[in-house]
Formats: sequence, structure tokens, C-alpha cells
Amino acid sequence: MIPRLPPRPTDALAMKQRPRLPAWASLLFRVTLALVLVGIALAGHWYGREGLRDNIDQHISFIDVLYFTTVTVTTVGFGDIVPVSDHARLFDTFVVTPIRLFVWLIFLGTAYDFVLKRTWERLRMRGIQRTLHGHIVVAGFSDMGMEAVRELVARGLDPARIVVVDESPSALACAVDMGATTLEGDATRNIVLEAAKIARAESVIVAAGRDDTAILIVLTARRLAPDVPISVIIRADDNEPLAHQAGANVVINPASFAGLLLAGSTRGPHIADYMTDLAANDGEVALHERPVALPEIGKPLFALTTGIGLRIYRDGAAICFGDPGSEALQAGDMLVEVVKRRR
Repeated sequence: MIPRLPPRPTDALAMKQRPRLPAWASLLFRVTLALVLVGIALAGHWYGREGLRDNIDQHISFIDVLYFTTVTVTTVGFGDIVPVSDHARLFDTFVVTPIRLFVWLIFLGTAYDFVLKRTWERLRMRGIQRTLHGHIVVAGFSDMGMEAVRELVARGLDPARIVVVDESPSALACAVDMGATTLEGDATRNIVLEAAKIARAESVIVAAGRDDTAILIVLTARRLAPDVPISVIIRADDNEPLAHQAGANVVINPASFAGLLLAGSTRGPHIADYMTDLAANDGEVALHERPVALPEIGKPLFALTTGIGLRIYRDGAAICFGDPGSEALQAGDMLVEVVKRRR
């Protein structure tokens, strides 16, 4: 069976929603909140203006109160107007000082959200992009995409070398928990796959959940990365030729594969178990694909010493053991063999 990572604890789950307010509304809300807090301080100072002393003209006007409020909220004051009564000092201590802190937090939070955060995210993204070489791009984090990432991690691949592209924040949150690098966006768009540095990727896995979307992603990926191997999940049999025409190197139909396992189980109770053993990371044996080695040229397929030779891929054609052409390996052949898995 394919190994599964342990479930995440309940306290590690987080629910996220798309912000209900646009950026301009969020900014307007923060400005309004800051003005309301300043208004509270202004009203309190005006009500207790008898407790203030103007060191310039000894007269407290509304302009003086407005000036004193804004200076006190934004700074600690200049000393030209000072609170002298206990009531005024207590008001500044327990009301104006917290308001000052809240106003500064609003200003700093706004500056971070609208300026610093975006700048930092751009710099961080550029730094990550510079390290993306020989990585695996997973377009779509549906059930199949998630299982593919789990299996890659279980086989020892560094999760940071996996770039998951999806539009769902919740799906990307799961990918982050697994240690993968994530990119939120539509994988059918050039700009998104270019941001994932698909041209420098080792391979691409497309698991979009819909055949039409998956084929469009394959078309986009093949245009941007002509030489990168692409594997795609296709659910309908009649869409498999379309996926190949779009540029996919490997087309996998989960229903067909499950049918093969079920059909194989009718011929013997251990056939499906052995096929699963070949695919799973914790199996005793594994399928291995490699180019023919120089000392093996001229030898038959069954004479391999690294494993049991099953098939030769030569000039785009598949040659099974026992077929004409399998009696002598040639330069450029790709071999598929069953090997003993190393522990």
C-alpha cells in the first residue's frame, strides 16, 4: 500500500477565507478607526480643559485642545501645553496613552500590509526562484496531486524541491505543512508557470482534477518547457490521446489502473499485491528505468545483472523480453527493469 503521512492534529488546522473587504475599504476602515480614537481623546481633553495649562498665553482654546490632542497622540508632547490637574494626568495616562499605542499600531500595520509586506514578498519570491533548479512542479493539489507529493517525500525527495501550484489557499496550506514550496495561481496561465521556473524543472506533474483543465495546463507547460517531462492524470479514456497530443510524456488514468489491479486479482490473489509492491515506496521490489550501460551493449535483455529486464524502448518503440530485438541491446536504448529495493 502507498504509505500515508500521519494525520495533522486538530489544533494545527487553520481555516482561512478570502478577505471580504477590498484594499481601499480596508484602508478607509483603518483611517476611520484612527480618527475615531483621536476624536475620543479630543473630546476628553476638551471636557477637562480646565486641567490643562498653556505656557504661552495661559489661555486654552479649542485650537489649543486640538493641537495638544494631536501632538499627544502622535508624540509625547512638546511641553508648551501640559496637564496640571490630577484628572487631566490620569486621562492622559489611562486613555490617551493606549490610544497613542493603538494609533501607532494602525499606522504600522497599514504600512506593513500595503507597502512593506508586498515588497518583502517580492524579494522573498525572487530569492526562492533563484534556488529553483531541477525541481518538480505539481500543478494542482487535488487528491492525486497530494498523494504524488506524499510519495515523493516518502521516497526521500527534499520537499523544498517540490513546487505546488494551485488556486486554493486551503490546498496550499496543506502543501506548506508537508514542506513544499507553494505558488498560488492558475496553472493554465503562462505567467504562473513562468514564476514556478518550469523551464528549469526536472519534471512536471499535472493533477488538476478536470481533464480539460489538465490538458490546457499540459499545453501551457509544453510551450514554456519543450524538453521537461510531463506526467498528467486523465480520467476519461477518450481524453488520453488529447493529452498525448498536448505534449504529455506520461498519461495516467486512475480508473484504468485500478481496473488493472482488480482484473489482475481475479487471476491470482498475489498479482495485485505484487503490482502495488512495485509502485509503493515500502515495497520489496521496484521498477527502474535507465539508459543502457556501455558494457551491456550487444548483450540480451535477460542478461542484465542489475535487475530483471522487462522492456526496451528503442526509437520510440517498446520491445519486450523475448521479442525480436531484445537479444542484443543497442546504444541509446532505455531499459525498464525490476530491481531489489535498497533498505
